[in-house]
Amino acid sequence: MPGFTAPTRRQVLSLYKEFIKNANQFNNYNFREYFLSKTRTTFRKNMNQQDPKVLMNLFKEAKNDLGVLKRQSVISQMYTFDRLVVEPLQGRKH
Repeated sequence: MPGFTAPTRRQVLSLYKEFIKNANQFNNYNFREYFLSKTRTTFRKNMNQQDPKVLMNLFKEAKNDLGVLKRQSVISQMYTFDRLVVEPLQGRKH
C-alpha cells in the first residue's frame, strides 16, 4: 500500500494517554481498573513492534477501540455506584 506511514512515537504516546484518561472516567471501580490494566498490557505487548504495516493496523484498531471506550465512559458517568471497600478513600490516583 503506497503512501502509508507508521504512526510516530508521539502519536502512539498521545493515544496511550487518551486511553488512560478515558479509562479513568469510569465511575465503577471494576470497569476502571479493567480498562487501565488492559490498556497498559496491550501497549506494552506491542511496544517493540517494528513492522510499519503492523504498526499502522494496530494504530487504526486502537483508535477504533478508543472511540468505543469514550462512548462507554460517558455512559458510565450517567450512573452512580457506591464506593467499594478496595477503593482509596481520597480521590483516584493512576
